[in-house]
Amino acid sequence: QVQLRESGGGLVQAGGSLRLSCAASGRTFSTYAMGWFRQAPGKEREFVAAITRSGGGTYYADSVKGRFTVSRDNAKNTAYLQMNSLKPEDTAVYYCAAKRFIATMTEHEYDYWGQGTQVTVSS
Repeated sequence: QVQLRESGGGLVQAGGSLRLSCAASGRTFSTYAMGWFRQAPGKEREFVAAITRSGGGTYYADSVKGRFTVSRDNAKNTAYLQMNSLKPEDTAVYYCAAKRFIATMTEHEYDYWGQGTQVTVSS
């Protein structure tokens, strides 16, 4: 089992940047693919980005491709989401999630979730 805790959210102006971190407990972090999802007010949670266990493969939603970068440091049991060129429509609660083996973009396939961190982008 793994416990996840996000940090790094906040208020930023449009065009700015934030880096989210997702710290994981346990000794088996490298066996989990990691995903980032977000939920805006009044909307369903949606996929943002995912990274394979080794970090060698990454996947992005079209809406963030070219602006966001997902990465991980298995030695530090931490995954990251670097968000650049932020837009007001990026405002949401951002969640990291973990699943065994293969990285996917499908929310219900992730077994473990953090509590979320709020990102607010002002225009």
